[in-house]
Amino acid sequence: MPQEVTKIEERAVVTTPMQVLQTLVDRGADPDTIMKMMDAQERWEANEAKKAYTAAMAQFQAKCPTIDKTRSGHNTKYAGLAETLETVRSLMTECGLSHSWKTNVDQGFISVTCCVTHAAGHQECTTMTAGADDSGKKNPIQAIGSTTTYLQRYTLFAILGLASKEQDDDGNAFGRDAITTEQAAELDTEIVQTKSNRAAFYNLFKISDIRELPSKDYQRARDMLAKKRQQAEASQ
Repeated sequence: MPQEVTKIEERAVVTTPMQVLQTLVDRGADPDTIMKMMDAQERWEANEAKKAYTAAMAQFQAKCPTIDKTRSGHNTKYAGLAETLETVRSLMTECGLSHSWKTNVDQGFISVTCCVTHAAGHQECTTMTAGADDSGKKNPIQAIGSTTTYLQRYTLFAILGLASKEQDDDGNAFGRDAITTEQAAELDTEIVQTKSNRAAFYNLFKISDIRELPSKDYQRARDMLAKKRQQAEASQ
């Protein structure tokens, strides 16, 4: 076989940075060259892992059914966390995906980070923060637990791109006419920071949960809390 043909066949076999790296080691390449190829291998593996994650997520979202609303609360129905996990866990495993949460509590604010990891190693995360849910007669631990569960559910929905009837355009409390999750979290944070009377705030807007606030009232509520913040700062 001509030498030129042999070289072409050798190049066709070498398709990954790792194979190139092995070839360089076998040929006694200098350490700098080997280190560069090791870096290239790491980037290649990370890129392949990301592509595998993207493909798995597309497969998951194509197969995942709409999450049914099975629980009642705040004059509406919603998809509970346990029921959501029961629906998606086996499909996530089938697609090579797994999830985990990290929770941090700092000065009355709870931050929950939901991470989804593919078997190939790529991971993506999303974080949401809100004040402790001290509505009703909850003690401090219950208030933290309530908000944590709420944020776990919403971060899971966000990172997986899930859909539930809770988010459908049905015109109910958490539907088209209600503020977004981000706006609810923003107002909830302001209520905590300004030490506002949550019960009075809810009574004023005729709601039982900040998530029920109609979108038309968002700016008004935001302005009220901002004014209270300014008054508190001026009195200091």
